[in-house]
Amino acid sequence: MLVLTVCVLGTLVLQRGVLRSREMLHPIIVLLALLLLWSVVSSFFSVDSTKSIKYILAKIWYLVPFILGTLLLVRRTSEVWRVAALYVVGTCITVVIIVARHAATGFSFDTINSAVQPIYRNHVTYATVLALLLPYTLYGARRSKGMVRLAWHVASGLLLFGLLTSFTRASILSLPVAGLFYWIVRLRQTRLLLVGVAVSVLAGAGYFLHENNYMLYAPDFEKTVFNGEDFEKHLEATYKLQDMSGMERVYRWVAASRMAADKPIVGSGPSTFYPEYKRYTVRSFRTYVSGNPEKSTTHNYFLLLLAEQGFPGMLLFMVLLGSVIIIIESLYHRTSPKTQLRYVVLAASMSFIIIVFHLLLNELVEVDKIGSFFFVNLALLIRMSTWIREGEPTT
Repeated sequence: MLVLTVCVLGTLVLQRGVLRSREMLHPIIVLLALLLLWSVVSSFFSVDSTKSIKYILAKIWYLVPFILGTLLLVRRTSEVWRVAALYVVGTCITVVIIVARHAATGFSFDTINSAVQPIYRNHVTYATVLALLLPYTLYGARRSKGMVRLAWHVASGLLLFGLLTSFTRASILSLPVAGLFYWIVRLRQTRLLLVGVAVSVLAGAGYFLHENNYMLYAPDFEKTVFNGEDFEKHLEATYKLQDMSGMERVYRWVAASRMAADKPIVGSGPSTFYPEYKRYTVRSFRTYVSGNPEKSTTHNYFLLLLAEQGFPGMLLFMVLLGSVIIIIESLYHRTSPKTQLRYVVLAASMSFIIIVFHLLLNELVEVDKIGSFFFVNLALLIRMSTWIREGEPTT
């Protein structure tokens, strides 16, 4: 990523004008720039300036190669599928290795994390990568013929098998969520969706904050001990509020909310949630894993931004997501069915929505294997706006 950042910046310096000014002023680019700018502002008030500066530098080596680099690289639809194919082939190799290792333990739920390492940090990252690539294999097959179509189908089957045997609830659920979003876009109901989400969030926040109603949902420390040896029992523990990982999320969400209440404008500073959040925890929500030896954060990207960068940071990100969703609907209805442009729009859009859904339970935008495609999808939507407006280049 560092090498790509240098190469992309060098290209932009040596070949000025290689990127269209209209694309560089696209609303998505503007909002991403504002998010980066606000993180700089928040860093001036950070409780740990070193961590915040490292966050800003890391953000640059995500944005430059995966936004600007994609715009430099992808000049026609065939190159979209070439990029996707390279990523899918590499991922399928990792799936074969992990499935073989996992099969040796009988595909047990409690061994999936050890099976995915050291290729992936944990089963969540592994499953998310597989889920976000499935739209590309699906539409890659639809736009292809013969052996190429068969290869895409084989990749789809392999990715889906790996996903199902990862036993990752959010990733499995993200597929029907993406399917539902497709119908919302097709029926031109994205604005209604955004209004519904906004009303639900405000109503939920109002309820939990009113007279500290959130305290009613504090878990029983002695009962919230499920460690995960059987997936069915894992699901049962989830709806009974006895799932340790789920209730540990609540423990950190409460802390994040209290952090935001303390510093609502600038937050504690980028990349400072750990260990700052420990001063804001509520003992009633504590679980057996609250010691947090892995130094993980909120397990909700929106609350992470709220705690670290205040309401402006979180609202800017939500405006970005809302804008992208509206752009997706516009692009979909400006393309003809069963065309290359339509397939690219759908693949990038469904992949993007799958990643966003995961952000409700994890913070994955800064995970290289996932954050990379988060920004690649945004870059493809920007490029699709140009192709639909001006036509795809023939040379």
